[in-house]
Amino acid sequence: MWRRSAIAVSWNKLPTMIADVRGQAGIGEAATRRQVFAWGLWDWGSAAFNAVIVTFVFSVYLTDAVGADLPGSISAGAWLGWSLAIAGFLIAVLAPVTGQRFDASGRRKRALGLLTFATVGCMLGMFFVKDSYEYLWLGLVLLAAGSVIFELANVPYNAMLRQVSVPENIGRISGFGWAMGYFGGIVLLLVAYFGFIAGDGDSRGLLGIDVEDGMNIRMVVLLAAVWFAVFAIPVLLKVPELPPTESAQDSPGFIESYRLLWRDIKDLWASDRRTVWFLGASALFRDGLAGVFTFGAVLAVTVYEISAADVLLFGVAANVISAIGALVAGRYDDRIGPKTVIAFSLASMIVVGLILLVVSGPLMFWIFGLALCLFVGPAQSSARTFLARITPPGREGQFFGLYATTGRAVSFLSPALFGLFAWAFAADRAGIAGLLVVLGLGLAALLAVRAPEQTAA
Repeated sequence: MWRRSAIAVSWNKLPTMIADVRGQAGIGEAATRRQVFAWGLWDWGSAAFNAVIVTFVFSVYLTDAVGADLPGSISAGAWLGWSLAIAGFLIAVLAPVTGQRFDASGRRKRALGLLTFATVGCMLGMFFVKDSYEYLWLGLVLLAAGSVIFELANVPYNAMLRQVSVPENIGRISGFGWAMGYFGGIVLLLVAYFGFIAGDGDSRGLLGIDVEDGMNIRMVVLLAAVWFAVFAIPVLLKVPELPPTESAQDSPGFIESYRLLWRDIKDLWASDRRTVWFLGASALFRDGLAGVFTFGAVLAVTVYEISAADVLLFGVAANVISAIGALVAGRYDDRIGPKTVIAFSLASMIVVGLILLVVSGPLMFWIFGLALCLFVGPAQSSARTFLARITPPGREGQFFGLYATTGRAVSFLSPALFGLFAWAFAADRAGIAGLLVVLGLGLAALLAVRAPEQTAA
């Protein structure tokens, strides 16, 4: 899930993408080009957590280096899985009520700032995780805590989409944000790889960083923390805060918020089941999309014989392709609606996945693996705009909190089915079928959901 010629495409198109903005939902003022770009820069910066911390660098460092000599029968990988599972549970519990409170209090931007810099704080703490198993627990706690805080930060950030767009261009703005995230991840990964990781011996990268105690990896984490902090600042300066709602002074306590949440869910079920069904459908297909990235690197090495050194390069290429897909699909989202974009993307991924089940070799994986990634960005971006289009004004934080919660509720499905198929057929390749099942279920559920009412672009 991560993103220089290509970035020029998004910047050059930005004036066209947002020139027709006439107002900000919930604010009633014109959204400027700078506000939209500032909003997208948060996505650019947040790729530091997704790409460096969760996927390619720090988590691998924990399992393959820090915890490599861990005593006992439980591997560092297993501890990592359990840590992230606990984090997922906490996100599911906390996300909807925190989003609800951000909406009511008129502190959406303040919450984004506090949660963002709390995440940065966790990342800075990871610098102290040395290459010794005694530091594994510190690394796991910081990674789990950072994951919870980062996901909670996404709630007010996603809710701000309505503040920097109107129905006529919300798809393009969302696609722009996703593309910025992909490109930001690409640039940071390349800097990290060539500056700190590439090469052999006791010093690595163009900077010649010593590898003792994992110093080169720890410096990458430090770079990622600074990267996120710097690019998170513009949105906090340029996008206005929402005013509090009329009921803000009567805002319930934290426990009472759950009773209010349950009441709202029942009311939502009675009055607008489309939203409930979409939350369920999106939870399924978003888990399938996450599985594609989670197991892509594993399959590349174990099945398609791509070298471990080339996996990072494939990740960079995959994010470029996903970003281009998100940018292009954003315009179609505004013309034909997000449901059509998501359905076409999921169906295309299923077809390409079936081809991957039968082909072999690095070349085939590069061709069809990248083809698969072409449709990931559009599905992710249009899922966000689908919900934004059907959310009542002033309740964006609550609905995107539910979006985060439902996404976590079935986050076990892709890993479980991948493992089941791989075990049943005694081949990692068969795990692809498990991912396709999840994508298929998500597509089937989505087709039953009524599309948002479309406004002509």
